[in-house]
Amino acid sequence: MKYSGRIIDIHTHVQPAEVAANRGRFLPGEPDFRLLYENPKYRLTGSADVLQAMAETGVDASVILGFAWRDPELLRRHNDMILADAAVSNGRLHGFTCVYPFAEKGTAGAEAMRCLQSGAAGIGEIGLYDRDLDREYIEAMAPVMKVCRELEKPLMMHVNEPVGHNYSGKAPMSIRGIYDFVREYPDNQIILAHWGGGLLFFNLLKKEAKQVLANVWFDSAASPFLYDPAIWKTAAAIIGAGRILLGTDFPLLNAERYISQLEESGLSMAELEMICFRNAEEVLGL
Repeated sequence: MKYSGRIIDIHTHVQPAEVAANRGRFLPGEPDFRLLYENPKYRLTGSADVLQAMAETGVDASVILGFAWRDPELLRRHNDMILADAAVSNGRLHGFTCVYPFAEKGTAGAEAMRCLQSGAAGIGEIGLYDRDLDREYIEAMAPVMKVCRELEKPLMMHVNEPVGHNYSGKAPMSIRGIYDFVREYPDNQIILAHWGGGLLFFNLLKKEAKQVLANVWFDSAASPFLYDPAIWKTAAAIIGAGRILLGTDFPLLNAERYISQLEESGLSMAELEMICFRNAEEVLGL
């Protein structure tokens, strides 16, 4: 089935020009950035690159994501860049700004409030790349989740599957940890990246899980590298097409590969439209 409708990409990455120009200068003191981007083969792109890829692949709008820098000044500059780029994009870019949960007490919640009140569409991608979503991390997120809840904005959390092949940034993460996180914040709108690390499959449980996952969306970021194409129809059968968001993880991949898989998935046009743009419109409040 050929798809020619609107496309909103919920998951793209942008970096400030100063970082892209000299990544080595930003490796010290930033273990997460080092883990993900020390290797020069991993591209660092800006909003102009996202817009160019959108024009080439027929994407109508994209969410540009921040990074959880530990340096508070760099974090703020990155967030300000995202806010500015989204503001001048004529609705083509929507900015998710970021926080570092273990920043000086009170500052993560304050930065989330500042950004959301300044026009950010959400918070994310909050990433943890060397640990599980344990109790310490879940509790550290409380101020940020409170702000998102009060302002009715979504938060995107990076999670990954606990089994399978290893890759840069794959954390020692458990389904239990991911589940405990979303259960802790039942009134928040939460986007779990990368198919929620497989958490979506537990929506088949008869008790509790359906209620816990009621306000959770799952994005498809990096899906062609992680899952068989059958994931699209399987996930739609388990959680419903209304809970799936198209995310490319650009610059890792662009939209063409995802749309190709969707066209061959056997899903209906109504389901494709939900995945490709209608769900994102709901989450983003468009």
